Amino acid sequence: MPVITNIEDLRVLAEARVPRMFYDYADSGAWTEQTYRANTTDFEKIRLRQRVAVNMDNRTLATKMVGQDVSMPVALAPTGLTGMQHADGEILAARAAAAFGVPFTLSTMSICSIEDVAANSPKPFWFQLYVLRDRKFIERLIARAKAANCSALVLTLDLQILGQRHKDLKNGLSAPPKLTLANIVNMMTKPRWCMGMLGTSRRQFGNIVGHVTGVDDMSSLSSWTASQFDPRLSWDDVKWIKDLWGGKLILKGILDEEDARLAVASGADALIVSNHGGRQLDGALSSIAKLAPIVDAVGDRIEVHFDGGIRSGQDVLKALALGAKGTYIGRAFLYGLGAMGGAGVTKALEIIRKELDVTMAFCGKTDARTLGRGDLIMSDEAKREFGLAK
Repeated sequence: MPVITNIEDLRVLAEARVPRMFYDYADSGAWTEQTYRANTTDFEKIRLRQRVAVNMDNRTLATKMVGQDVSMPVALAPTGLTGMQHADGEILAARAAAAFGVPFTLSTMSICSIEDVAANSPKPFWFQLYVLRDRKFIERLIARAKAANCSALVLTLDLQILGQRHKDLKNGLSAPPKLTLANIVNMMTKPRWCMGMLGTSRRQFGNIVGHVTGVDDMSSLSSWTASQFDPRLSWDDVKWIKDLWGGKLILKGILDEEDARLAVASGADALIVSNHGGRQLDGALSSIAKLAPIVDAVGDRIEVHFDGGIRSGQDVLKALALGAKGTYIGRAFLYGLGAMGGAGVTKALEIIRKELDVTMAFCGKTDARTLGRGDLIMSDEAKREFGLAK
């Protein structure tokens, strides 16, 4: 086993161990992948202010996200097909997050169902919802999330239609994978993954198959999902879902100040500044470039979270310093899962925590809640790009 010291080490190991179509699904963006790349590279434009001769003892990363205690301001983001990165992936990730004291968010398009994860996780988790044309199915999904004691609902707003992801199309992405010659040859080079999948019955979209009339196999599921994402989604739907849910509501996919103000007006508890990992509108600004303008637009009227491009604890610190009250990691934990299963998710969280803690100390801070823009150094050009120019 190679020595793992950072998230990139986990990515390299995951690429070697996960079949190409599922690795590419996690590690790719839409069209030219310009926005996907910008999500990570734009962090490099932000420098850190080093302080010395400051008492760095008794540091804490603990805080709250939508009123829930967290050991650090990091949650596992909702990611589709997590159970195809590693057998029973959602269950393993939920357990790792629970043990670590951070939220796990289950995707609507998960392999393990809401009920599966609830039965196998020691703590309540969050559930992410897509708005589909079949509103009765949405009502049942929300009822199932309530019955599973999910402690927050994350409503994704930026996937009314699907961005074109070239690698998924070329790989013929499906769950379970189609047994084409190319797929069989590739999977033969991933024996650990294959053995894991042979040992589980969870290989389809657990929240959908068996819960929707007429969806019992992959062929019907493919046609159903293609027709079900609802382009008519509006703020009226947000209100309907908020009333139906009745608990903590987080709106994911906000990338514009006006949309952020509408999120405030909706009565949601938090919003997530996110461009869906660069997987939807290629050519949109990076999430980190839009964070400060959105924070400034909403003030303290709603809790602002951040998602997009985090590969280190230093990235987390930069997002917190720009005003985020919480952050999400998606690909970073998927790399860990694909590389080492549940232990890899824990490893990813440990890496993020250590990097955040040590970097915070070098910046002269002992409490993650006290980070601010004064802890960052940016060029005039970067300040303009990030909406910070006076």
